[in-house]
This record gives sequence, C-alpha cells and structure tokens, in this order.
Amino acid sequence: MKTHAIGKTGLVITDIGFGAAPLGDMPDTYGYGVDEATARAAIDAIFDGPSNLLDTSRNYGFGRSEERIGAAIRARGGLPKGFVLSTKLDRDMETGRFDGDRARRSFDESLTALGLERIPMLHLHDPEHARDLTEITRTGGALDQLFRLREEGLATVVGLAMGRLDMMLPLVRDWPFDVILSHNRYTLLNRSADALFDLAQAKGMTVLNAAPYAGGVLAKGSATVKKITYQDSTEAALAPVRAVEALCDRHDIAPGAAALQFSQRDPRIACTIVGVSRAERVSQTLDWARAAVPDAAWRDLDSLDYSTVDPEAERVYRPG
Repeated sequence: MKTHAIGKTGLVITDIGFGAAPLGDMPDTYGYGVDEATARAAIDAIFDGPSNLLDTSRNYGFGRSEERIGAAIRARGGLPKGFVLSTKLDRDMETGRFDGDRARRSFDESLTALGLERIPMLHLHDPEHARDLTEITRTGGALDQLFRLREEGLATVVGLAMGRLDMMLPLVRDWPFDVILSHNRYTLLNRSADALFDLAQAKGMTVLNAAPYAGGVLAKGSATVKKITYQDSTEAALAPVRAVEALCDRHDIAPGAAALQFSQRDPRIACTIVGVSRAERVSQTLDWARAAVPDAAWRDLDSLDYSTVDPEAERVYRPG
C-alpha cells in the first residue's frame, strides 16, 4: 500500500485506514447494531491486513469501540508492530464539559480501555458539540492539554477531528496540529472541505479524509440505504447518488470503488478512513482500492454536479 510519513515524527501511515465507530454498536447513528463477536472479527481482520491505521474515539458507542479494540490488543499481547492506533479526547457526554481536566480524564479513560501506555495518534474531537468553546481554547483548556500530552511523550502526533467547517478552519489556522481529520465533507457528492484541505496542506498538516461513502450509501447502494451522512433522505436528495450509480453501471465499476478512489487519488489526502462493521467490509475495501477505474469513468464522474454545502448542517447528533 502507499504510505505517508507524518512530518519527522517517525509515524508512517498507509493510504487506507479503518474507522471503528460502527464497531462500538451505534444503531442511532447507523441504523443497525454490531455485536461483540462481529466487531472482534472485523478488528482482527484489520490488524491482520495491510492497512496500519485504525481510528476510534472515547465516545464511540459510549466507550464500547475502545473497549472492544482493547480486548483484541490484549489478546495479541499488544498493538501490532508498526500499527498506528488513533483515538480522541472527548467531552463529557452528559454535561458537554470539555476543559483541560476533562480532556485529561478522557485520555486516561482511553488508556485504560485500550490497555496502552501511550497513543500513536490523538485528536481533539467534536468541539462543536461541547458546551463552551472557550473551555477548549483558553489557556489550560482542552487544546493545551492535547499538546501537553504530545510534549510528555504520551501521544506521538496530535490532531483535530470534527465536522463543522466554520469552526474547524479557524482552529486549523491558529493551532499547530500534526494532522486533521474531516468526515463526509469530501466525497463524490460533496466538496465542502476543499478550502480546509488547502489550508492544512499549506500549513504542513497531514490530511485524513473519513467517510468517503457519504455515510454508507455509496457503498451499499441507494436501493438499500435511504440515508446520506446518517440522515434520512428524500428521493430528490438521493438523485445525485443514483447519478453516480448509473454512471458506474455504464463503466462496469462498483460505486464504492469509485467513491474510495476519488479520495485516494487526491494528492492532499494522505489517508482515507473507511468505517466498517464486519470483517467482509475490510476485504471489500481493499479490493475496491485496487479495482481498475478507467480514465473515461473519471472524466464522467468529474462532470457530475456536487454540493459545497456542509452535508451535516441539519443533522441531529445522536451519540449512540
């Protein structure tokens, strides 16, 4: 697989990574549950495969995602050599508190759940859902705590992982992150993260692009999934998805392969992170990453209309 070195940190990541939010059993977000055995099989498939990045969070499934990953790590006697585990500092899910003390507590909770002494990649997560942004940005706040963890050697690289671009852009301008992670905002359907990726690249930050399938619809198909970016969609809203599907059908390619490689082929994006819910999705992702997509198909795909509006602007966030 193609790889990318993150600055001079010594971390090298593959151009495909996997997201573990579905593995935390989050039916309110995805519309289906994932039991422990299914999640474990997927985690083992990731650890045994050629990709070396797995992204999780303290709040995915109210801790279940980290706990399930931690159980797999313990069963192996530790994180596989060269593997980059990514997790996140999270707000208190009941109160929204996200000050420096809460950030440190979140980190300690992650270490306990994962059974690790340090984290290769650590993000500040979803500040748009915290009760007060100044708790995060002020001296001694959550962001100061994030960078302190890097200084203490408890995190190798630190980043910002969130959705709302109007809040993310100023933070990326003002803080020296190693990496940034955006989701659902750079896909065949939506390019709202364009300016963010340009800014991050100009500042020497490594760009991670998550959710290339727009919440799953470009992978599973509009006949099966009636949601875009985890939100119920009308027939009119699904029309752009069906345009992609029709075009891919003419070129005899899987829409999932086109959606994945659309992200992979952007030179600003070091790693595309794909959320998976079972082991078969891991192998399918790797197959799609290698699938042949002809130049004529890319020309046709590039001619399709796309949105530049935040695709989750109206989303009601449910953490489960």
